Amino acid sequence: MGTVGSKHKTKKIKNYVNWFEIPVLNLKRAMAFYNHMYDIKMETTELNEYAMAFFPTDNGIGGALVMGPGSIPSETGSLIYLNGGEDLQVLLTKVGSAGGRVVLEKTKIDDDSGFFALFIDTEGNKLALHSKK
Repeated sequence: MGTVGSKHKTKKIKNYVNWFEIPVLNLKRAMAFYNHMYDIKMETTELNEYAMAFFPTDNGIGGALVMGPGSIPSETGSLIYLNGGEDLQVLLTKVGSAGGRVVLEKTKIDDDSGFFALFIDTEGNKLALHSKK
């Protein structure tokens, strides 16, 4: 039997997430929601039975909306924290007008970690926003 500890020095990973996908039932509706929230224009592609819309990024962690077999929106399971920018309240105020709903208003975590909020998008996914202010 092995032990919990290890004599091997492991190399720390900079980011534990390198891509995310948000499942959707209606790609156009979901794109309209996130385009409105972030004031962006998502690019789309289709591959086999899947359609995807990509969150634009110059560098860093990217992600996409995905529609197709097995892409089932959910309020349970893993929770993705989206970047709330300087102050997540700016994005949070757009959730309702974009067709989603806020389930937890802006909440302080602590002085070092900042704030978070929870919302349900137009597809029924529960997601979070995070910001330092």
